[in-house]
Amino acid sequence: MQARVKWVENVCFVGESGSGHALIMDGAPESGGRNLGMRPMELLLVGMGGCTQFDVVTILKKARQKVTDCVAEITAERAETVPKVFTKIHVHFVVTGIDLNPVQVERAIKLSAEKYCSASLMLGKVADVTHDFEIREFEAGAAPEAG
Repeated sequence: MQARVKWVENVCFVGESGSGHALIMDGAPESGGRNLGMRPMELLLVGMGGCTQFDVVTILKKARQKVTDCVAEITAERAETVPKVFTKIHVHFVVTGIDLNPVQVERAIKLSAEKYCSASLMLGKVADVTHDFEIREFEAGAAPEAG
């Protein structure tokens, strides 16, 4: 895996992935930025959220669960002093579907957290990573969100 980060100006950077995608990272105005993109530490949380959701949705689909939506709401705390590493990360999954089995949802989240999600496991080396979930029943007539 490869990546490249190019300095644009002040504290603004363009990150390019080896798969050919790009995004802007920037700081807040009080840090010399123009608030043009996510902060690098925010990207770590977003990446972890995407990684664990990838696992959870895939595992639930393989278990023949009728998932129509899955949202990972992530909150984190950081150390007060430099390096301001994450100390606590909590992922709250909101899983929507038809007749979802809570045991299967819990199993999928546990497998992701303990076996499959490289990002969660890596961040878990420095932070206390916790998870919980809620299940929402899919409402007939409502269009399912992407997933």
